[in-house]
Amino acid sequence: MNIHEYQAKEILKEFKAPVSNGVVIFSVAEIKDKIKTLKNGNFVLKAQIHAGGRGKAGGVKLVKNLSELETEASKMIGKVLVTHQTGPEGKEVKRLYIEEASDISKEFYLSCLIDRESSKIAFICSTEGGMDIEKVASEAPDKIITNKIDLNEEGPSEVEIDKIISIFQFDKEQKKIASNLIKSLYKIIIKKDANLIEINPLIITSEKKIVCLDAKMNFDDNAIFRRPEILKLRDLNEEDPAEIEASKNDLAYIKLNGSIGCMVNGAGLAMATMDIIKFYGKEPANFLDVGGGASKEKVAAAFKLILSDKNVKGILINIFGGIMRCDVLAQGVVDAAKAINLSVPLVVRLAGTNFKEGKKILDKSNLKILSASDLNDAAKKIVEAIQ
Repeated sequence: MNIHEYQAKEILKEFKAPVSNGVVIFSVAEIKDKIKTLKNGNFVLKAQIHAGGRGKAGGVKLVKNLSELETEASKMIGKVLVTHQTGPEGKEVKRLYIEEASDISKEFYLSCLIDRESSKIAFICSTEGGMDIEKVASEAPDKIITNKIDLNEEGPSEVEIDKIISIFQFDKEQKKIASNLIKSLYKIIIKKDANLIEINPLIITSEKKIVCLDAKMNFDDNAIFRRPEILKLRDLNEEDPAEIEASKNDLAYIKLNGSIGCMVNGAGLAMATMDIIKFYGKEPANFLDVGGGASKEKVAAAFKLILSDKNVKGILINIFGGIMRCDVLAQGVVDAAKAINLSVPLVVRLAGTNFKEGKKILDKSNLKILSASDLNDAAKKIVEAIQ
């Protein structure tokens, strides 16, 4: 789960990390009263959307007074920002963050994330702040260092912290602040079940102070149930409506840009199914894992979810029944197909528990369903069916 920049900064403040003072607004009418808590002078106005590249898209403005602030805010709120991360449809700006401007001397990059391969917490640092870290990694990899820390209650040692921040070449006082910041990020990862914290840029001001100028946080969806304070920060306006519907039915769903809808049980099998669709020259329209013990109702919800995508020209269902019974899936598919008057080709491959019973249900449904003997056969049939 992603949250907004201003929300991430509130969490950073909670853990004593250095951030600029700021306020969030939902309308221009709020500005005059809310900025009374900020120091007079220059302000930075930032669009709050779940995407990077806001500055280049006109979503970040430096203003010098209240009049400019209200003028720019009126232009920005309600605007659709299109960045390299939003896709061509963009995202509508529904809230703005007003922050005291900082006099920047240097910019750095700092992030902290769960490294699943090593089961450690990785700190990634670069002297090239304010840029896409992926671009830095491809063009100047020597300007990035990664240090991995073992999970423990004490957090990183002073030796480990010195290694993490060595690339920044801070002075003695700055090292103290940076050391505490590293400890804070580590605590947030552990205590809030964060997957990623990205500070880009981390700056040194003209007064030689360290400030987290921008912040991004992502949290583990599987741990949200024990973090109600994080769940409260969820902004459904920033999420795909189909993915919101999927979460209501406990479905693992990600919309893609292809034409073949996929319904599979198990993430590994889902990835293999998408790969073989691509192998035969087409693109999957989604990743959808119905899980191991899906009910008839859950399968029907998944089927309807796939067909809500207007780009879907055909559907491939690939089920290996273990805990998941093939007859339960088949009945869910039949019920959903009849309810919405199925009009696109459907290929079903069933194997495992009760697959014979499942096939009988499909055969007696009077629906135009193509049966496949294996995954290879299923992929060929659905690709041919939508040609």
